[in-house]
Amino acid sequence: MIGSIMLTMHLLGAVVWVGGMFFAYMALRPVAAAQLQPPARLALWAGVFGRFFPWVWASIVLLFGSGFALVAAVGGFGAVHPGVHAMTALGILMVLIYCFIYFVLFRPMKARVAAEDWPGAGAALGRIRPLIAVNLSLGLAVVVVAKLGILFS
Repeated sequence: MIGSIMLTMHLLGAVVWVGGMFFAYMALRPVAAAQLQPPARLALWAGVFGRFFPWVWASIVLLFGSGFALVAAVGGFGAVHPGVHAMTALGILMVLIYCFIYFVLFRPMKARVAAEDWPGAGAALGRIRPLIAVNLSLGLAVVVVAKLGILFS
């Protein structure tokens, strides 16, 4: 029962984080770029990130808490399929990229939007965008690794 709850928490964390990135990158970004002028677009992204990033922090806690609990329940990393090691490594890389986005790029971007420094905010958003694409790709790769691990375990 506990394993089922932990796996559910793990999946929810992944769906929120990866699904949120997919929606933002593949649906919201192209529409915002096509329909909004830079001040409105940058204010929109500051608001969207401000709402989404707390959910990412919650997802990270859920993913690592539930993931490590699941690994511990089967005897540790020595007892798990190599795919679990790959998922863990990719997850750690995703968190490092996210921390860079949040602490180094987003916080100054948000301050620049508040100060109506549109060129500075635009430059920060321009640096955030490709990193979200990388994290989205890594997140989708984790889903594939998880599925392959289930198939071959």
